[in-house]
Amino acid sequence: MKKIYSILAIICLFTFNSCSVYNFTGATPIDAKTFQVNFFQNNADLIEPGIDREFTLALQDLIMNQTNLNLVSSGGDLVYEGEITDYRITPMTATADQQASQNRLTIRIMVRFSNKNKETDDFEKTFEFYHDYPAQQQLVGSVLNEAIKDIFDRITQDIFNDSLAKW
Repeated sequence: MKKIYSILAIICLFTFNSCSVYNFTGATPIDAKTFQVNFFQNNADLIEPGIDREFTLALQDLIMNQTNLNLVSSGGDLVYEGEITDYRITPMTATADQQASQNRLTIRIMVRFSNKNKETDDFEKTFEFYHDYPAQQQLVGSVLNEAIKDIFDRITQDIFNDSLAKW
């Protein structure tokens, strides 16, 4: 009977000890309780209405879903702020008659991250991603929504990785 209790004690010890080292998101232990995401103003030359709000909400949602931090409107331990600096559409491949067969939407976002509890983690960095789509399609409706979702999914994950996961 003593042997069973000893084995259970060892299993519990390893279980509780490992909880502070690993988690399911890959984020390192965070010395913070709150975060805030300030509104990301759209300062790009070409303006797509509403993407500033969409991006701000996408970043908030990702951090809330992948951490146990509480979202606050001011005074957060972690602060994300910045602006959308570029939104552009460029032709990528051409056909034999000099027509574009594929276009690329690229969005670039400047992010300033500050950690009030660990200032060495602070950074200012540009994140960029793209989405290719057939040139025969107009970048409106579901094509636009899919492109923006793909781009924001990648950029917000990159921001999370750089600020919290340290990858």
